[in-house]
Amino acid sequence: MTVSMASRRSGEASGLSQRAKIAALVAISLAELLVVLDNTLVNVALPSMAVQLQADMAGLQWIVDAFTLAFAGLLLAMGHLGDRYGRRRFLLWGLVGVAVMSAAGALSSGLGQVIAARAGMGIFAAMVFPATLALLTNIFTTARERAAAIAVWTAMAGIAIAIGPTVGGWLLEHFSWHSVFWINVPVALVAIVAVWWTAPESRASHVNRLDRIGIVLSLLGVTLLVWSIIEAPKHGWLSTESLLGYLISIVALAAFVAWELRVATPVLNMRLFRIRRFAVPAMAITVSYFCAFGFLFLITQYFQGVKELSPLEFGIHSLPFALAVGIGAPAATLLAQRVGATAVIVSGVLILAVAMYIAGQTTVETPYLGPVVISMVLMGIGFAVVQGPATESIMGSVPLEEAGAGSAVNDTTREVGGALGVALLGSIMSSIYSDRVRDRIAAVPDAIMNARQKDLAGNTPISVLEIMKAPINPILEPSRDSLVHAMKVAALEGSHSASMVAVGTLLVCAVVVAVALPWRPEPGQSLLLGWRKSEDENDSDQP
Repeated sequence: MTVSMASRRSGEASGLSQRAKIAALVAISLAELLVVLDNTLVNVALPSMAVQLQADMAGLQWIVDAFTLAFAGLLLAMGHLGDRYGRRRFLLWGLVGVAVMSAAGALSSGLGQVIAARAGMGIFAAMVFPATLALLTNIFTTARERAAAIAVWTAMAGIAIAIGPTVGGWLLEHFSWHSVFWINVPVALVAIVAVWWTAPESRASHVNRLDRIGIVLSLLGVTLLVWSIIEAPKHGWLSTESLLGYLISIVALAAFVAWELRVATPVLNMRLFRIRRFAVPAMAITVSYFCAFGFLFLITQYFQGVKELSPLEFGIHSLPFALAVGIGAPAATLLAQRVGATAVIVSGVLILAVAMYIAGQTTVETPYLGPVVISMVLMGIGFAVVQGPATESIMGSVPLEEAGAGSAVNDTTREVGGALGVALLGSIMSSIYSDRVRDRIAAVPDAIMNARQKDLAGNTPISVLEIMKAPINPILEPSRDSLVHAMKVAALEGSHSASMVAVGTLLVCAVVVAVALPWRPEPGQSLLLGWRKSEDENDSDQP
């Protein structure tokens, strides 16, 4: 058997000492940590940004989704470019770009500038993330090592998602919201040095023409769909603007699929989705991120708008989610080797459904030590349980020389799911909240709330923090307290509806995974013993 250039490069990487491999894993995990923290740190700063930047709910969603959309839209292109020109090179360029754009975000003074900086961070993060998993796949080439490395990679991503609120809360306790951008700069610099010294270079053996039309169509379709969902509460879900946005996005996405099936060198190989071990786990990851990111956005409104916690208190109260993710991710990946990926993924999706259902039953009076903590722990466990086995299954379905492209598809499903989760679940909550409180807020005397506060309060419950801090005549306090309670109730009614949508989506996903995937790994085709093991054996026979 002739060994491809990519396989030879993998062989060179696999020839590293165990200590060198571990050092590379640590460096690559640090780069991954930075990118995922970028996705979550900003959540805890949303209340401060809402007040200082005068941002409504749509503005807050765009602060979150500007990063995610740019990230998701360019992952496929950056994965392919990394395969061609060097994954380590793209990882380093991306880290430099994230540092620069983070500094730009920290120096921003307006909502538009912050959103632009977040989009720039997403562009460069798209260079980083596919390279991390692709490099690991090429460094750890044996089945057991690769499973362990992916378990660490998955755990790091989950922990970063969960600790973001705590880190952000501590920063905001001592500094302004600009600090959630500044913190990325030193972390990026450390990651650059670590990757430069420890990670070996790898690239694909064949360089094909870049699918520019596919990139444009995917960006147009995904961006317009998310934009339409975020803006729907403002214009109306069935308004002309919303319907036109849905229609154009669907047409663009359909054109993207048709083009990818036709072009010789697609940015997204649609034929990969004919492989069940690729397509179905990708769907499970998309749905799990849809719910997890939506949950994190909603819980931000809950802890800071309903419970009136400070940013640091919010971060500390979210730690059960972090601990559950950290414990569940590596355990699930190893468990999948024994019982098969299907049973583990289905279990994870069902656990997520239970978590979202419990979260949806929360009321203003619900104690933290009870249903709230239980829902967070179950959310963390379910999220972690899905990620590892699903990621290993996806990466086990593509050749080593296409590891960057496979990693990009894996990452794209995550980010598209996360963007849609924030957009859809956030918009459902926003619509119901605004319908419940808009008229009552409009009738509030200016002595309780000025015009700017009314506009903010009509869009997001986070405004409760500013309303309660504002000085007021003691005679008006009962009226203010009654209004604030009504705002909290309305927010949780919106969260309940959003949670039920998530539960329904998760249950459908669980059924599809259970029916479409085999419950027992087939000999020679299991996610850890598939064609890659054969490749490893063949490579080892070469002189």
